[in-house]
Amino acid sequence: MTRDLSCFKAYDIRGQVPHSIDADLARALGQAVAESLPARHVVLGYDARLSGPALLQALTGGLLAAGATVTHMGMCGTEEIYPAAARHGFDAGIMITGSHNPADENGFKLVRGGAIPVSRDSGLQDIEQRVAAILAKKGSPDAQTHVQIPGTHLRQANFRKEYARWLLDYSGIQHLPTTGRPLKIVADAGNGCAGLLLQELLPYLPCEMVCLHMQPDGHFPLGVPNPLLPERREATARAVREHGADLGLAWDGDFDRCFFYDHEGRFIEGYYLIGLLAGELLRSFPGGKVVHDTRVYWNTREVVTELGGIPVMGKTGHAFMKERMRVENAVYGGEMSAHHYFRDFAYCDSGMLPWMLVVAALSRSGANLAELLDARMAAWPCSGEINRRVPDAPALMQRIRDTYAPQALHEDRLDGINLEFAQWRFNLRMSNTEPLLRLNVESRADKALLEDKTAEILCLLDTAGAVNA
Repeated sequence: MTRDLSCFKAYDIRGQVPHSIDADLARALGQAVAESLPARHVVLGYDARLSGPALLQALTGGLLAAGATVTHMGMCGTEEIYPAAARHGFDAGIMITGSHNPADENGFKLVRGGAIPVSRDSGLQDIEQRVAAILAKKGSPDAQTHVQIPGTHLRQANFRKEYARWLLDYSGIQHLPTTGRPLKIVADAGNGCAGLLLQELLPYLPCEMVCLHMQPDGHFPLGVPNPLLPERREATARAVREHGADLGLAWDGDFDRCFFYDHEGRFIEGYYLIGLLAGELLRSFPGGKVVHDTRVYWNTREVVTELGGIPVMGKTGHAFMKERMRVENAVYGGEMSAHHYFRDFAYCDSGMLPWMLVVAALSRSGANLAELLDARMAAWPCSGEINRRVPDAPALMQRIRDTYAPQALHEDRLDGINLEFAQWRFNLRMSNTEPLLRLNVESRADKALLEDKTAEILCLLDTAGAVNA
């Protein structure tokens, strides 16, 4: 019987354990990566999920059997794999992570040497085909009984201290003005892996840190490790208010995304952080290019243009954003989903560097986060991302497009349906990682219009059988 490989997505591998992701697939993946990229020296890591160690063992077996030398970093964050792959001579890096998905899911994120992403257009499809061929072979050895080729070996390494030092130096957070009261920050690691790196950073931070849920726990007792979910926000928001903090932070499971709360515990849409961080990078790199995704971008384009930068639209998804940034040599890239990419970080996304740069901006300006962003939020209100499960996504997208396109001033299909009108615009796209339609709407300083158009499109979706997700 042919193995179902629907866990292979547009730019990573993700699925339920053991239904879609298991030791057999992990071992075949290791062999395929070694042979297809090809990769002789590979660095591995895994997040807090309970299935991580077994998948690491199987993945290692496949790599070793194919002749690769393997270095594993143990439990870590995705962004710890990137600098290892970029700076230590590895041919590939593989992070075993389910990211922000439920605890019973897991997956793999792949990069080449230099932390260059592997997507369907740049090697992942070839790897999938090779995995299928390996799994189809009869009599393949069990994942636990690999034969190691002479000359290959397995070793452990930890680059966390080195990475923490780079974060401190690049952000300049240690050298912030020390006059007045230090900022008080609630940092909610959410029982993911963020606590591991935070422990390295804490002795050097000129802030009062209130740390919550620092211990990694693959059961995720707080729920799905995704602070974008409204039900996951209140605990962090309440802690900000109870502690009288100036800022709140929360991370997803593998901490490649960081989420912000202002001093009142208000959750800040990631969209508005893109403009703020673009401004920080353009101060250091005048005239630089900034890549943004297609979902919401009017605020970003205005900020970047006013500061003398060049805004560039990219396709949503970490592999696509990184590829576009490399082509453009962009200094920074941001997605509204809270992925932030930096040229000096091998064009990769970090969940630690953004908050450190925001703290620098707060310290320099003397303002709080609300004061820095409220005017931008009023000028460019947005709906936030709204997800719907639908029976026939392509047909429904076409129906929505045909309804609105005749009145649109601009249309593009870079990533889903993107239609602009005089005072509002929307993007409707299929998720690259989940069976969902994702809707984003924004307007020009008209919240009533935003709410009206959002409700109008949702009505069309729901009438066609869409279900809340």
